[in-house]
Amino acid sequence: MPVISRWIKTASLPAIAGVIAMGVALSGCSSSSTKLDPFAGKGSPKYSKYGPLPKGGGRRHVGKPYTVAGRKFYPTSRPKPVQVGMASWYGPKFHRRKTSNGEWFDMNYLSAAHPTMPLPSYARVTNLSNGRTVVVRVNDRGPFVGTRIIDLSKAAAERLDYRRKGKTRVKVEYLGPAPLGDDRRLLARLNGISDAPRGTLIAAARGHAVDAPVRVASRRAPEADVTPAGYGSGSGYFVQVAAFSNPGNARATSERLRHIGPVRMKRVESSMGELWRVRMGPFDSRADAERMLYRLAEAGHPDARVTSAY
Repeated sequence: MPVISRWIKTASLPAIAGVIAMGVALSGCSSSSTKLDPFAGKGSPKYSKYGPLPKGGGRRHVGKPYTVAGRKFYPTSRPKPVQVGMASWYGPKFHRRKTSNGEWFDMNYLSAAHPTMPLPSYARVTNLSNGRTVVVRVNDRGPFVGTRIIDLSKAAAERLDYRRKGKTRVKVEYLGPAPLGDDRRLLARLNGISDAPRGTLIAAARGHAVDAPVRVASRRAPEADVTPAGYGSGSGYFVQVAAFSNPGNARATSERLRHIGPVRMKRVESSMGELWRVRMGPFDSRADAERMLYRLAEAGHPDARVTSAY
């Protein structure tokens, strides 16, 4: 029993969900069934195709009250605007498995699980230990352990800088419903202004136009630095836009993005052969780099990501 007790204290949402599936019926399901509702976990269906996971494609879901490990949860379409508590995260073991509302869990996407929010929703999460913020797509149920109020994806935990720590105290702010379809551009837009007032984020989540200023490092290379010679000198955060096997495509993309900010090309060797990488930067801080994600999403690059590596 001590081993089981210790596991329950440290386990994340999906792991516990797998155990719950063996003997706990959720009242959100049929009263005659013990099937899970379903939560992302070892027992939920896994995406069988190759390539990137589809984004969105689930259903709108609230569900009835349910009981897990002796605790009752009350899903609602009108959740608390602000909550404070502990956040955990989940990743590789549940990557590419189905979430509670029928989407596919992508540990590299900014998503989360919450026990009562309507699905899918947007929420801003602030790490109270360092002030970092991230906007996530809530598309799963959980966590169900102690004071934990939200379970973030690996990517979101990294954004808040607590992945290695495992848990952190956070503030969670509900921003409203998320669209059912592919929301990569909108999510990038929201994260480009993740430190804005809550009202501004709610307006942006509803599709209203907002400003997202981008501050570029004062030591940046000239904007004309789009030659394949490499990055040269410099340091800071970068935003990787894309990688191309054709240098002409990389150069065309670089030229098209010059009006947004400093852009650079670099030739790299990979398992796929020679690639040409296009990056924006450098930026003085990660927050400044993340603001660039908003502009790149608007320019047709919603999969851009922040990196501190050259």
